[in-house]
Amino acid sequence: MSADREAGPGGQTPLRVGLIGYGVAGSVFHAPLIAATEGLVLDTVVTANPERRERAAAEFPGARFAADPAELWDHPAGIDLVVIASPNKTHVPLAMAALRAGRAVVVDKPLAATAAEARSLGAFADDRGLFLSVFQNRRWDSDFRTLTRVIAEGELGRIQRFESRFERWRPQLKGGWRESGDPQEIGGLLYDLGSHLVDQALTLFGPVTRVYAEADVRRPGAEADDDTFIALTHANSVRSHLSMSSAAAQLGPRFRVLGSSAGYVKYGLDPQEAALREGRRPGDPEVEWGVEEESFWGRLGSGESPLTGGGRPVETVPGDYPAYYAAVARSLRDGSPPPVTAEEAARALDVLEAARRSAREGVTVAPA
Repeated sequence: MSADREAGPGGQTPLRVGLIGYGVAGSVFHAPLIAATEGLVLDTVVTANPERRERAAAEFPGARFAADPAELWDHPAGIDLVVIASPNKTHVPLAMAALRAGRAVVVDKPLAATAAEARSLGAFADDRGLFLSVFQNRRWDSDFRTLTRVIAEGELGRIQRFESRFERWRPQLKGGWRESGDPQEIGGLLYDLGSHLVDQALTLFGPVTRVYAEADVRRPGAEADDDTFIALTHANSVRSHLSMSSAAAQLGPRFRVLGSSAGYVKYGLDPQEAALREGRRPGDPEVEWGVEEESFWGRLGSGESPLTGGGRPVETVPGDYPAYYAAVARSLRDGSPPPVTAEEAARALDVLEAARRSAREGVTVAPA
């Protein structure tokens, strides 16, 4: 049974999407968001895993299945957009193959292991006039959108320090490539959660002149970094302190931003990932998508602890992961810029590579 290609409200035929990979990234994030986006249709899912096929077929009964990504290049009806949600080490070769076949491409983060590879992919796409974007969904987190607005409104004054954390308490290893110590797998938290934290810091405060990092392996049996810290000095003098951990027995604030006039502190994570994991979907009539409970709102003020009621509550702006694929669809239709470019991904990789070197050698590094 083929995916539905009936014209949408605007009279345009939806663009066919081929999704490579149906693990956590593909099943929790990409497939539901693609299906919820006007102008896109999830046509083909590439996975050879019978259980994953069964799950995908149950939720997306119109989708086709393929065992090999190459089947997308020879698709009888033509695939308009290839989304790569497979393991990190496959991102570059699959993206290059899709671009060589003339397809528009979205790649889950990190785009590549190195900034040089990311720029090479970007140049290849640009030379051929092809669309290439990187899935940095955390730019549309509710807390990040709120912080962006708070900074723009100027109540914090001149930003001095930006503290950002993704911390978890996962003392037991899950196994798999994400926790592998093999450099070819591009596992570990630096390239996983660090891809988000660095991207957000660069989006807010721009280029970085110095990088210092500490990367540790805390859990018994672990091979890849699972407790990592990065300190960035931005060209505008803001300092970003970024922490990521799977071994945090007590969780710190998601954001703590200190300015010359006030500070903003926010606990708790954006609710969209949890909603997607629970099977809730954007557009469901009974779901207020991305809306956070008032008890998790951040607080803004000076001289008092938010834990004792200091400062005033700041209503959290709703999260909006659907905005990413809406921007992708718009870009493919009208030629507007991608929502996240390969060059932006490369700049983040410049910082991640510098952080890896800093942690290894115990030195402060100027990114490329």
